[in-house]
Amino acid sequence: FYQKNDQLRVTDLHQGIVWGTNTPQTIKDERLINRFDYDGDYGTVLNRFLMQGAMGVPLTVYGTGGQTRGFIHITDTARCIEIAINNPPAEGERVEIFNQIAETRRVRDVAKLVADQTNVEVNMLPNPRQEAAENELDVSNRKFCSLGLDPITLDAALFDEVTEVVNKYKHRCDPTKILPASFWNKKRAEECATLDPSSVKVNV
Repeated sequence: FYQKNDQLRVTDLHQGIVWGTNTPQTIKDERLINRFDYDGDYGTVLNRFLMQGAMGVPLTVYGTGGQTRGFIHITDTARCIEIAINNPPAEGERVEIFNQIAETRRVRDVAKLVADQTNVEVNMLPNPRQEAAENELDVSNRKFCSLGLDPITLDAALFDEVTEVVNKYKHRCDPTKILPASFWNKKRAEECATLDPSSVKVNV
């Protein structure tokens, strides 16, 4: 609307799930570390798994884990914004759309990656969300790569950055926040009725 009506140059970034806690700039001072959510509402799936693994808690995979998600490291998120700002559409051109992701993975595959590194089990839980049990995500980041993005992909060695933060602050973890507590509808709530947030025991 704004592009057509007001002749604004508009760029739309389709954001993937962000993982990681630091960029090369924020790592210079602990006070700049990004917030780290691990709960079922605000915690992104990978950060959630890494927290659970560090705590010795089985990873909480919803449903079959067949949901495909787009992932991007926080450093690449900042880089993508920089690239988009420096490459706006020309005046009068249509809205420029970028897919701000590094790669796609199924949730169960991400869980296996973390479980293999942390030696914890994987628990398949009833899904608190109303979504397909399995899905594909056909998405490309070719535009960003052609403009200089060299994406960071999921690799066990790269988890060290997040694991270091988790281990340093895991004494602040509230175990009752690990299991999902919000449900997308009544049916989801009924299927998750057996989940007991107070039952989670952590190894701090």
